[in-house]
Amino acid sequence: MADPSTYRPAPGTIPDAPGVYRFRDPTGRVIYVGKAKSLRSRLNSYFADPWTLHQRTQQMVTSAASVDWTTVGTEVEALQQEYTEIKQYDPRFNVRYRDDKSYPYLAVTLNEEFPRLQVMRGAKRKGVRYFGPYSHAWAIRETLDLLLRVFPARTCSSGVFKRAGQIGRPCLLGYIGKCSAPCVGTVSAEQHRDIVEDFCDFMAGRTDSMVRKLEREMAQASEALEFERAARLRDDVAALRRAMEKQTVVLGDGTDADVVAFAEDPLEAAVQVFHVRDGRVRGQRGWVVEKVEELTTGDLVHHFCTQVYGGEEGERDVPRELLVPALPPDADALTEWLSQHRGARVSLRVPQRGDKKALLETVGRNAAEALNRHKLRRAGDLTTRSQAIDEIAEALGMRTAPLRIECYDVSQIQGTDVVASMVVFEDGLARKTEYRRFAVRGATDDLSAISEVLRRRFSRYLAARSETGELGEETAADPDRPGIDPTTGRPRRFAYPPQLVVVDGGQPQVAAAAAVLAELGIDDVALCGLAKRLEEVWLPDDEFPVILPRTSEALYLLQRIRDEAHRFAITFHRQRRSKRMTSSGLDDVPGLGEVRRKALLRHFGSVKRLATASVDEITAVPGVGQRTAEAILAALRQQEPARPEPEA
Repeated sequence: MADPSTYRPAPGTIPDAPGVYRFRDPTGRVIYVGKAKSLRSRLNSYFADPWTLHQRTQQMVTSAASVDWTTVGTEVEALQQEYTEIKQYDPRFNVRYRDDKSYPYLAVTLNEEFPRLQVMRGAKRKGVRYFGPYSHAWAIRETLDLLLRVFPARTCSSGVFKRAGQIGRPCLLGYIGKCSAPCVGTVSAEQHRDIVEDFCDFMAGRTDSMVRKLEREMAQASEALEFERAARLRDDVAALRRAMEKQTVVLGDGTDADVVAFAEDPLEAAVQVFHVRDGRVRGQRGWVVEKVEELTTGDLVHHFCTQVYGGEEGERDVPRELLVPALPPDADALTEWLSQHRGARVSLRVPQRGDKKALLETVGRNAAEALNRHKLRRAGDLTTRSQAIDEIAEALGMRTAPLRIECYDVSQIQGTDVVASMVVFEDGLARKTEYRRFAVRGATDDLSAISEVLRRRFSRYLAARSETGELGEETAADPDRPGIDPTTGRPRRFAYPPQLVVVDGGQPQVAAAAAVLAELGIDDVALCGLAKRLEEVWLPDDEFPVILPRTSEALYLLQRIRDEAHRFAITFHRQRRSKRMTSSGLDDVPGLGEVRRKALLRHFGSVKRLATASVDEITAVPGVGQRTAEAILAALRQQEPARPEPEA
């Protein structure tokens, strides 16, 4: 592991100009390529204290042995140079957009004498026009089945096409009218290409003009008394309309746009793209990427645009409009670069209202689901779960695998509505019936809240254990199930101890939790904390954290448990805050606005305490006079006393 200070450029040697920089390993191989508006300020950020860097950035700078750079004239040139070098060197630390699955396209081989319509996956090829991507191959075949009667183009392979020409007899599609049979000379190469170009126009969004054209031909055939041809054209129009119905109109103004959204955690991000052409969703695509450094949403937009639209095959895919959740720092340069690739002006913007904003939110929900599926993919495999539990035991120095893990998280806003959550995972799976939530009173910060919650949880465990001791009557009645209530047959609350306790936080939170366990005399439960920023695992009394490998199954499991505890805590916090704000009983008090209502509730903590206060105590709150205080008490005393809220 190299020390970054050994290869740091001398002060003043890095130019303050736009350019591209490259980190290389000891063998000279490029492991990271980046671009910057100012090379000096950007490169200096990599040579700060390594412990303050993102985990992947820290790994990159300690794996490198040298850094070099190339200056360019403008930021747009830097964008193009960055894309070129990423493709050339394929650096292992750069963000890579890889599909979460292989998406099929409807491809038209325009580079052949007789173009073919087919399903195609993988990298795009020159001379082939693509439509999609589609979510399933059967969706392409279903679309083709509807359109081939209108556009009877070739769909067969080269071998079938050649053999049909040799024997002078077309395949079945040629006999039933779903292929114009160019293999046997029914149509010429020019006529067949016209059919294929009409098909491409229809798929590119010029649907209404094609329908109007067929309707005109149908009317002309009817006037000429060619009723059979008119009936065939009528059926063709119906087939086109059925194909159009499968693509829902999402933007009524006929917009051509790509709608991009992200869902991310500290180490990964899921990307979803909806391709909207002529106001209809023509395709959907998704990626999961690893973050090489601490990236904002705007940075992810930058990487997405340069990689997806940078290649020769991607130039024709650049839309007129790109709707994103946030603009990157180099938005102007990126817009100019995309416009050069498209050959026309491209708009890169964040929608603020209306249908486009609603569509972006829909894409965002798809991205969140994709990231969740990516994280949970390992959870369905028993072997993987067992591996994760074993890795946790090894990393934390535990003698046995932690089959029951409990995680705690605190949620609050400036000391108000302090709540905490306890989630339970057994054998690597969530045990939601064992989840508990706590309303915390008297805590001033996260550390005191964690201490109170753990003290309450393990005090109840000790009480339950004492009730079912070796000489207890309940244990004598059922000695094999000390955690089961003999009356109800259900598990006792807090009766089962965890093998591992995880707290959401770093060294301070772990120290507070360890002090509580030591105070209660519990020494058979392991303890650790998972810090969000760098995903570090902290142990009690350790000066430095445990760094789990990025691909570790143990890290994935700990992240899942921590995220579930955070979700459960913040949901409870929002419920309590909403209940307090909407059901406070103070809304109808004359002269009492929202600001003073919040001040009163913040001062007294609850409506119940406010109702028992005196007029002098209420007037001690800034902005509340004697008349208002009397009105408050009169309004609260007219109400029935609220029921106490149950706690864990």
